[in-house]
Amino acid sequence: MRWIRKTTTTALTALALAVAALPGSASAQEVPDAAEQQILDSAGFLAAHPDLENRGRGWAAYNRGEHAEAMTYFRRGARYADKPSQGMVAEMIWKGEGAPRDPALAYAWMDLAAERGYEGFTILRERYWQALDAAQREEAIEKGQAVYAEFGDAVAQPRIAAVLRRARRQMTGSRVGMSGNLRIEIAGPGGISQSIDGSKYYAEKFWEPEAYQAWHDAVWKKPLVGRVDVGDVEPVRAPTDRNDDKER
Repeated sequence: MRWIRKTTTTALTALALAVAALPGSASAQEVPDAAEQQILDSAGFLAAHPDLENRGRGWAAYNRGEHAEAMTYFRRGARYADKPSQGMVAEMIWKGEGAPRDPALAYAWMDLAAERGYEGFTILRERYWQALDAAQREEAIEKGQAVYAEFGDAVAQPRIAAVLRRARRQMTGSRVGMSGNLRIEIAGPGGISQSIDGSKYYAEKFWEPEAYQAWHDAVWKKPLVGRVDVGDVEPVRAPTDRNDDKER
């Protein structure tokens, strides 16, 4: 007989549902209108936001069962300070999907995902820690140093900030603070051109690094898919016990 902890929502399900959504698309605080959702889905916008673009590609690959490809994309998103991408790297390593199973390394990644105190990732980090033995905990702390050196906010946030500033400089003219008189055309799904209010597309929260970070914080501070409640430890019958179940 083995033992597990009962949860109302599995860690992977909770995380995957959250990662499937772009920032704002599943948050009670930041529900986008139709125009903003068109912006978030547009190829030009995503090309200037490699954190979101790679997270989306990672999720699409994961959904197809192509875990090695998904891991590649999530790691790319993680380099641009994307906490959901970092959380998915952690969960995939924890389960041995797209990489060898390594609980200590998975903890290091989930600790990174929880770096800003986002509640959903903090819950998962604590669940990981409780599952590690003493040797694995020491190993996790050691491996975490290398993970933070490459993907921690201290180095990753300047990367995404540089990309946003460069993209902003490449915009034609000054669009920040537009009153809504400007209309721009963006390529939507299938390449179909869509007209968008320029003031929404050029909103500071999408392009100014500090505002962009605040936008992410507003979305991810609280879980997007409800709670992950860890219940009491309960016994689970091993496969050799199944005949007993059939006799009942």
